Amino acid sequence: MNVLIATDAFPPVCGGSGWSTYELARGLRTRGHEIDVVQARPQSTPVHETEQRASYDGFDVTLFTFRASTLPFLRNVDKSERLTDRLSTWLAARVRANRHDIVHAQHVMTTAPSIEAAKAVGVPVVATVRDYWPVCYWSDLLHTRAGLALCPACTVGNMTRCIQPRAGAAWPLAVPVIPYMRANLARKQRTLADADAVIAVSRRIADDLRVRAAGLHATRIDVIPNPVNVSALRALASSSAAAVATPAAAYALYLGKLAPNKGTEFLVPAIERADLDWPLVVVGDGPDRGTLEQDAAASGRDVRFTGWVDKAAAAHWLAHASMLIFPSRGPESLSRVLIEASALGIPIAAMDTGGTRDIIDPGVTGLLSSSPDGLAEDIRTLRHDDALRARLGAAAARRIEAEFEAGAVVARVEALYAELVAHR
Repeated sequence: MNVLIATDAFPPVCGGSGWSTYELARGLRTRGHEIDVVQARPQSTPVHETEQRASYDGFDVTLFTFRASTLPFLRNVDKSERLTDRLSTWLAARVRANRHDIVHAQHVMTTAPSIEAAKAVGVPVVATVRDYWPVCYWSDLLHTRAGLALCPACTVGNMTRCIQPRAGAAWPLAVPVIPYMRANLARKQRTLADADAVIAVSRRIADDLRVRAAGLHATRIDVIPNPVNVSALRALASSSAAAVATPAAAYALYLGKLAPNKGTEFLVPAIERADLDWPLVVVGDGPDRGTLEQDAAASGRDVRFTGWVDKAAAAHWLAHASMLIFPSRGPESLSRVLIEASALGIPIAAMDTGGTRDIIDPGVTGLLSSSPDGLAEDIRTLRHDDALRARLGAAAARRIEAEFEAGAVVARVEALYAELVAHR
């Protein structure tokens, strides 16, 4: 088949969604399909919509470059309504010219344009949903700065609350934007409902789409996880190119963005309560780094910050860790960090959020807790039980090989494509 993959992110510089898109594209190419990758790329400087070119691992990536404001809300208009109007027309022309058999959208910016383009041309379209953008304007279901409670629904009242921690003291000035926020979310849901199939990467995502987005009740939703090339990950982690100066002895690891939804506020208190005597290495960067560094300094614990690192270095840090700490307070859709840590056999102490149970079977492939105090207790347990760490790590690696290995996951996506194309 000739497949157009429209995405917001693609390697080499991207997060988990970009690498998941790459693994899908790589797997489809390996199975003999022709892959056309289009990436929407916003620019803060004035620019006309242009086609640019990039490449990665033999993929020629067409970049649809467009201007997006740096101002809140105006930025969203540029990346949503305005982009949809322009990119959908451009994609439709590309699908006609290249005679694509199917279009597969990968994330929030490119989903609505892809669906509208595919419908205009008359080819089937699939949309993968990797987080909560169809049911939450902010994509994370968080309406408070702290705490574990999730936003129950995008009502006017709840949106008034969720604006406050994001806009700070100026939040009353943002209240008039709430009607736009609600209309934007409704448009996303209406457009997503027109997809021939939606792939939810976890059971939690699928359940939330069905419960929180009433307009999707008649839309086909399949649960297919993000693919992981386990053998390539293990080779990368052990390669000389990935070598970094890890501690000589045991260490605990946090890997990811330092942001409120990731629960980094719980990290230092958790290792204090656990009385962890290993170093905690924090790999990543984000808006909460300054606060986290202050908390670490005040605690007197051995906490080391690396900042952002590339994929090879991140794999190396993971492979040599004695424990991964995953304190996320947001409803993780399907954490790539957890999948990769499990594939490398690293024992995990994690908060039980979102789709995490699709990866971790409590007490079998990792430890899950429902509170920061429980997380601290799990950290303490793993620190003092070598046999448990070994057992959990081995079981986790086996589960990833069986359920998340790229070959098997891509085969499921390929079967979905074939079914949709056959019914056209």
